Amino acid sequence: MNKILSRKKFSENVNEYVISAPDVARRADAGQFVILRVDEEGERIPFTICDFDREAGTVTILVQTVGYSTMKLATLKEGDCIADFAGPLGKATDLDEYENILLVGGGIGSAVIYPQIKKLFSKGKKADVVTGARNESLLIYRNEFKTYARNLYEMTDDGSAGEKGFVTDKIRNLLDGGERYDCIFAVGPLPMMKAVANLTRGYGIKTIVSMNTVMVDGTGMCGSCRLTVGNEIRYACVDGPEFDGHLVDFDEAIARNGFYRDEERSHVCRLTGGVR
Repeated sequence: MNKILSRKKFSENVNEYVISAPDVARRADAGQFVILRVDEEGERIPFTICDFDREAGTVTILVQTVGYSTMKLATLKEGDCIADFAGPLGKATDLDEYENILLVGGGIGSAVIYPQIKKLFSKGKKADVVTGARNESLLIYRNEFKTYARNLYEMTDDGSAGEKGFVTDKIRNLLDGGERYDCIFAVGPLPMMKAVANLTRGYGIKTIVSMNTVMVDGTGMCGSCRLTVGNEIRYACVDGPEFDGHLVDFDEAIARNGFYRDEERSHVCRLTGGVR
């Protein structure tokens, strides 16, 4: 059992949880993830590690309430315990070979680039950051990004903060304005990462994406997280979760992510007492 030490609400459906998990924190690194079960009857769900403290033995995750299990997690309070919290899983990020880096976060994906910017800063590298969301209330870790980034550019669909538009608009403006990056690291909804990869392909810039596929066991045995990358089958949990964005078959990944939409709706209805 892993205790919830703190819970912070970012918006109506987004919460940050700081979990007591000394064994995970001891080995965690940027880019890795955990798989948790809310209770003994719960399903296994993956979450990227967005922060960790080795000395305190804590791991931080950011959770958007969108389905049955995340709704159950949202009912827990500080001091409550999570049944299982396994990790760290996946391969840690390695950006050492790059000097001029742009980190791009869409929506809750900004939680994934947060440990990246901290790690780069600790190594003496200051990267630029572009974050995007539907509106100002959904922009996260704003002060933290300002602390660690060389430049922070915020984009909102409605123009309520930063500039109005999408993250791809800002990327294009930066590149056309003379900025030179040898790596762009993008995390967010699959359509957003697809759009970023399509854009950067024309500029010939290495683009890395973190794939938020369906996962069950996190060991590569179940095969539910499989992807096509460069016309070869890969598994996000053991081969990733990060891949060359120019090689990922995003259309297949988007289709696979929708396979269980009806089942998820059914579970939510049972939890909330709704009627299908």
